[in-house]
Amino acid sequence: MINKVVANAEVAVQDITDNCTLMLGGFGLSGIPENSIAALLKLGVKGLTCISNNAGVDDFGIGLMLKTKQVKKMISSYVGENAEFERQLLSGELAVDLIPQGSLAERIRAGGAGIPGFFTPAGVGTEVAEGKETREFNGKMYLLESWLRADFSLVKAWKGDTAGNLIFKGTARNFNPMMAAAGVVTIAEVEELVPAGALDPNHIHTPGIYVQRIFQGVNYEKRIEQRTVSS
Repeated sequence: MINKVVANAEVAVQDITDNCTLMLGGFGLSGIPENSIAALLKLGVKGLTCISNNAGVDDFGIGLMLKTKQVKKMISSYVGENAEFERQLLSGELAVDLIPQGSLAERIRAGGAGIPGFFTPAGVGTEVAEGKETREFNGKMYLLESWLRADFSLVKAWKGDTAGNLIFKGTARNFNPMMAAAGVVTIAEVEELVPAGALDPNHIHTPGIYVQRIFQGVNYEKRIEQRTVSS
């Protein structure tokens, strides 16, 4: 069985170059590839197109790469927690595709499944539909959406093995597994790295065939976007 372990995030991302398209997993601030993002900051690559459910916050996640002007385009669903993102969008510094969340998820899943297009009712009759084909099925209008794929997918799992098999926890399962399948090269960082064969096959969410590099991450933060407490 192929051992896909690399030493750290810096080694894992070293061949990511300017103008690459990246998928970055996670939902809100849960399950985001923190170590890989930190390594990209050090690497200094620019002109990136980033596909992610959200753009992080100003001082965490993709928000850190927005501050350093490494991102030229965001393809996202929700971006409401990032003031720098808003500033760059309104000033025209950043290109943005805002996509309904279900359509974003399905476009990524389609990319991993090798399905170049599909019809969905989401966005019909809105700005989302501009320039896209619509078609009627059973008396209802649907919009043609295309797959999304990336040069590199950066995902974060709770646990993985040396062969690249991954287990995600909680909301980290929302986008990470489908992104792992939709990248030409998938880089996985994990909280716990175990030997091949140590994971129960029934609990694996992403088979190692989708993963090219894996490493054990360090110093993970458990951030909460909006903290609500009782009085």
